[in-house]
Amino acid sequence: MKLPHRRHFLRLAAGAAVVPALPRVASALNYPTRPVRIIVTFGAGSASDIAARLLGQYLSERLGQPFVVENRTGAGGNVGTEAVVKSAPDGYTLLIVNPPNTINTTLYDNLNFNFLRDITAVAMVYRQPLVMEVNLAVPAKTVPEFVAYAKSKPGKINIASLGIGTPQHMAGELFKRAAGIDLVHVPYRGGPLAIADLIGGQVQVMFDVLISSIEHVRAGKLRALATTMTTRSEVLPEIPTVAESIPGYNVTSWLGVGAPKGTPSEIVERLNKEINEGLNDPKLRARFTDLGVIVSPVSPEAFGTFMADETAKWAEVIRAANIKPE
Repeated sequence: MKLPHRRHFLRLAAGAAVVPALPRVASALNYPTRPVRIIVTFGAGSASDIAARLLGQYLSERLGQPFVVENRTGAGGNVGTEAVVKSAPDGYTLLIVNPPNTINTTLYDNLNFNFLRDITAVAMVYRQPLVMEVNLAVPAKTVPEFVAYAKSKPGKINIASLGIGTPQHMAGELFKRAAGIDLVHVPYRGGPLAIADLIGGQVQVMFDVLISSIEHVRAGKLRALATTMTTRSEVLPEIPTVAESIPGYNVTSWLGVGAPKGTPSEIVERLNKEINEGLNDPKLRARFTDLGVIVSPVSPEAFGTFMADETAKWAEVIRAANIKPE
């Protein structure tokens, strides 16, 4: 008689184990039931802000609740990131994640959070190359010519960036290291000032996101030497990649969505599914393509692996160059 009782107990235990999961599944099916905040760690009009608003509008229309963009700037993106880390892990606070998150992990010693541990990967939105561009007075027209030119003038060529620890800075540092050249880093507070001085000749070279520089290149105000991903840009197909001259060089500017650690996996999967469907929607896809980016729908797991790889890559560069925050 003991065996039937034991079987009955096991059935009850198994049933009890399922019960706590039911509300989470129901919450994912009903999600969202109220407005969702999308935290952007950079200012209005930035690439992150533009992408967040495009995505938020799509999700609002798709899911029937407002996805409201909130700009929380400061400390290279750390202020907004920490705000999301401290938010309830319920799917109602999301973070626009981008390269500074993976750079800041090593750049800053005393952060109150660990990005890879405390932010759950939800979805990648896009990737785009940076473009290596020079002032027209620079005689080099190719990457090998520029490397030779820089080696003939060690410590006399200025390379601009949008500030210490920005993707533009890190792309330049990686290039210096890979090419074995000595360039003087000149950080700026904002892209327009850096580009104006690059055109004016106060600095000679810069790595910048394609979306910010493409019109200056097309107008003949700057000379593009290369793009930074491993494949050529569809926007500038005639321009070679840095890797065609320096094998292994690969820098990608990218953007995605994260959520606080502990956000139910059902909600993460729901958001990933909806975002990926949006990226495959012809109308939204065209809006992103117009920005010169490559939409990149992947699984949460694949995006998490990508972020971990980026963090490891920039950690090596930061330590080798002994880069310190401003």
